[in-house]
Amino acid sequence: MIPEFISFLLHIDTNLASLVLAYGLWIYLILFLIIFIETGLVVTPFLPGDSLLFVAGALASGGMLDILTLCILLSIAAVAGDSLNYWIGKYCGIDQLHCRYPRLFRKEYFEMTSRFYGKYGGKTIVIARFVPYIRTFAPFMAGVGRMSYPRFLFYNIMGGLAWILSFLLAGYFFGGIPVVREHFDLVVWAIIIISLVAVVSILAGVIQFARNRDSPE
Repeated sequence: MIPEFISFLLHIDTNLASLVLAYGLWIYLILFLIIFIETGLVVTPFLPGDSLLFVAGALASGGMLDILTLCILLSIAAVAGDSLNYWIGKYCGIDQLHCRYPRLFRKEYFEMTSRFYGKYGGKTIVIARFVPYIRTFAPFMAGVGRMSYPRFLFYNIMGGLAWILSFLLAGYFFGGIPVVREHFDLVVWAIIIISLVAVVSILAGVIQFARNRDSPE
């Protein structure tokens, strides 16, 4: 039962059209919860984000969903999720998660992310929105680093709106183009691959920054 549920979540982007027909208006709540959980819980960075938003926008262009409702609800979910993650980081910290999940939460990765914050500051919250996995850890690290909440909230809102609106509207305006619709599965996979490349690039930058920071001058 649990493996089937996890598989359902991991592939919800490719099955979204059938889910809309099956669940009707409840699909808005389902989408809200997925975006909220992906951004709000540091243990769920694997949930679909970019591709899910693009597909939802494409379905809205075909009249299956309402684009304005999606923009409002999912923007709220993204901002609320990051805020929850921030408070978890502030009150739980790295040590507790490292003790309970040592293989998943290695301290050196958090330390490198912390140094990355030291260089790029609050802009990290905005940039991380567009990078899978990193967008889940960034608000957590902001809480761990005791970034003031008003400052965090400013970047959180900016990044959340930019992320949600850009992918929803991209799907809405480009998802209906015949060539895109004919090769929709390929477009979704392209978004996933590009997102993974971004993850690797960001991690490489963090590692390089950490090495430069530690190397003697």
